[in-house]
Amino acid sequence: MTLLLAGLAAFTAAVIQRITGLGFVLVLIGPFVLLYGPTEGVTAAILLALVAAVVAVPLVWREVDWRRSVWLIWPGLLTAPLGILVSQVLPEPALLLLIGAMAVFALTAGFLPALAGALRGRSGAVAAGAAGGFMQTASGLSGPALAAHAVGDRWPQRSFTASVQVIFVVFSGIGVLLRGLPDLAPADTGILVGVTVLGIVAGTLAAHRVPATMARRAMLAIAWAGAVVVLVRGVIALAAGPLAS
Repeated sequence: MTLLLAGLAAFTAAVIQRITGLGFVLVLIGPFVLLYGPTEGVTAAILLALVAAVVAVPLVWREVDWRRSVWLIWPGLLTAPLGILVSQVLPEPALLLLIGAMAVFALTAGFLPALAGALRGRSGAVAAGAAGGFMQTASGLSGPALAAHAVGDRWPQRSFTASVQVIFVVFSGIGVLLRGLPDLAPADTGILVGVTVLGIVAGTLAAHRVPATMARRAMLAIAWAGAVVVLVRGVIALAAGPLAS
């Protein structure tokens, strides 16, 4: 049952990612943390985010803005180890709260004009890239920081959506190198990878038939539900901790 639910979440996330260009880990993180725990759930989500981005890059290659991408990538490479360190030293209740808080920030960042305004230009790219690298290795949720920069810098949506796939490949690749592979059965990992690829293919076929607004609404509904449940689970675990000891 766990694998079935995880596969359904991965397929749905991949379809939404292909239609909207963002949202893969936002959709995936809640179900995966609840199914596999905050450490293995994030590790598995980052691996599948890498798979989804690698499959998507050839489809959008011609639209990539390499100059802008590089200015987001290199600061993220510097902060990525810090995200790993934080995820390793925090106890599970605190890690659940951190992941839930990052998910809420990811869902609300687009509604904060001041944030987008502060992330304009070259300095904004460095700040957004650094935040994205940290958030990717800590929780897999690098997209919103990058998107906030894109909004503030008036980056055309089509070019940004293509370029961010390359950034996801780099950030997720570093996340896999630093975190390692998820501690799942190799067959389960292979199935989840295969389902993710199928989701990208299905999303490509559905992109011209399913309105992007509908896909975004589905993404937000799933992501908010997952974030709230993860936060509640973290609060319960934190409250139970002293009693359990």
